[in-house]
Amino acid sequence: MECTVSWTGALGTRSGMGFVAETGSGHTIVMDGAPDAVKPENGGQNLAPRPMETVLAGTGGCTAYDVVLILKRGRHNVQGCSVKLTSERAEVDPKVFTKIHMHFTVSGKNLPAAAVERAIAMSHEKYCSASIMLAKTAEITTSFDLVEA
Repeated sequence: MECTVSWTGALGTRSGMGFVAETGSGHTIVMDGAPDAVKPENGGQNLAPRPMETVLAGTGGCTAYDVVLILKRGRHNVQGCSVKLTSERAEVDPKVFTKIHMHFTVSGKNLPAAAVERAIAMSHEKYCSASIMLAKTAEITTSFDLVEA
């Protein structure tokens, strides 16, 4: 797996903190820094997600993928899955994630709560590389709602 991240600056200039990532699979992700009121040239323009937001989003995508796949493999009629991630970061550099809570909303027909709970646990204990990696610095907790479709 590879990825190239290039500094784009702000609107084509070489000031600001815009970046574009080109992934090995041929896709792009645009990122930007937070605006800096004290030194605007050191901040972004709030035109795209922050890099750490993309880490959080990627982790959500990784674990949601696992949950859906595990439920499908178990021949469960899963019809929807979303996960809301909330996090806390250290106050000093490096500002790693210290707490992450993932709340899943899973919908389907006759989905057993135990199967959903097991799929979430399997993702976090065995399959989701991103959440397992982040668990080295962050306390990760989960919860879920089950919606009959």
